[in-house]
Amino acid sequence: MPHVVWAVLFIIAPLIFVAYYAFTDADGAFTLANVSSFFTEKYLSIFFRSLKLALIATAICLLLGYPIAYFISRSKPKTQKILILLLMLPMWMNFLIRTYAIMVLIQDTGIINSFLGNFGIGPIHILGTESAVVIGMVYDYLPFMILPIYSVMAKLDNRLIEAAADLGCNGFAVLRKVILPLSLSGVISGVTMVLVPSISTFYISQKLGGVDTLMIGDVIEQQYAASNYNMTASLSLVLMVILLVGLAIVNRYSDSESDGGMMP
Repeated sequence: MPHVVWAVLFIIAPLIFVAYYAFTDADGAFTLANVSSFFTEKYLSIFFRSLKLALIATAICLLLGYPIAYFISRSKPKTQKILILLLMLPMWMNFLIRTYAIMVLIQDTGIINSFLGNFGIGPIHILGTESAVVIGMVYDYLPFMILPIYSVMAKLDNRLIEAAADLGCNGFAVLRKVILPLSLSGVISGVTMVLVPSISTFYISQKLGGVDTLMIGDVIEQQYAASNYNMTASLSLVLMVILLVGLAIVNRYSDSESDGGMMP
């Protein structure tokens, strides 16, 4: 069975190696020091900063992505194809190039501040702040929020919306009682696809942030660059476990089987 071989080689085996290095020292002796170091004040403060910025970016992506996904799903089929193509075009560009483009836009001498300068505003210092990191996350990961929500909304039966309207529901009530519950699985998928890479990113924070925006992904990258593979593995393992537990709790309270409302 090829899929079993694939899972063993590229999922199970790497996890075994990560776990081995996480629970051993440089001499190969068993130790809990690497894992326990994650829960020290130094690393916990960095983790909670990463979590805060990732949650903010995810919330912004959701607030922007949900109405965009709804608009696309309600458009004509030909228009939907064009809009999805336009949405995916930036994703074909290299991730590093996209991040560098944001850096050029928001730097003190960038396009945005140059435009604001024409009106006597600014320069507004954004680069090197937490706001810049969040902007970079939103720009890079917004499509990952829109696409799963759109895929669910595109399956919604218009008769359900029309029936709710006929029963006296206003636009907000239709959204709250019909559209949102039926699109919840897409929202959960979008939140997952944005939150996980956001909390573990390191290039965005390195290029757009500063010394006060160090994230857990930066620390892992630094430990790897310093050839401290045991600490690298332990930080990665603990972060992965925390994320998996969080996602399991979220999925526990979501209807994972719902993928859109269709009337028979």
